[in-house]
Amino acid sequence: MADRKKYAQKRKEFEAEALPHMDALYRTALRLAKNQNDAEDLVQEAYAKAYRFWDKFESGSNCRAWLFKIMTNIFINQYRSKSRSPLSANIDDIDENFLYGQLAGSELTENPEQALFAKIFDDDVKKAIENLPDDFRMVAVLSFLEGFSYQEIADIADLQLGTVKSRLHRGRKILQKQLFDYAVKNGYIKENA
Repeated sequence: MADRKKYAQKRKEFEAEALPHMDALYRTALRLAKNQNDAEDLVQEAYAKAYRFWDKFESGSNCRAWLFKIMTNIFINQYRSKSRSPLSANIDDIDENFLYGQLAGSELTENPEQALFAKIFDDDVKKAIENLPDDFRMVAVLSFLEGFSYQEIADIADLQLGTVKSRLHRGRKILQKQLFDYAVKNGYIKENA
């Protein structure tokens, strides 16, 4: 009888703490895995692992970050190893502030990535993010779309803080180049700028 009560309490706590983050996990899984079935599997595996190790979760700590860490570790360990070869990108020829410099006159000041993606998130932007190399895509999604701080991303992805900053910097450069034509087409910047 005591085991049933303990199990019921564990389930109740898990449902209250972990389940509210399912949509955010799925959004990120979709960006990482690039297809619906793999994203669903990734979220399911993350929740199964989180439930199995729920007794390791420190009550009162950041459950959302803990779940994202579990999911990104699963992605890194399983899904990424399945890909044949990572996408390579030559980022040396990308002007550092190219697109954001063109947008400087707009209201995008404090966090240009989040504001830009919130404003114009359509298929072209989704495709640009999906085409980022895996390492850059993971930190970009966690920062730009999920709003995690650099330190939280470092903890989630088990990276050094400097590595997170570097990958975000390089990811921005790649996105700027990929999104230039999109920005011109939609009137965010002038073509002759």
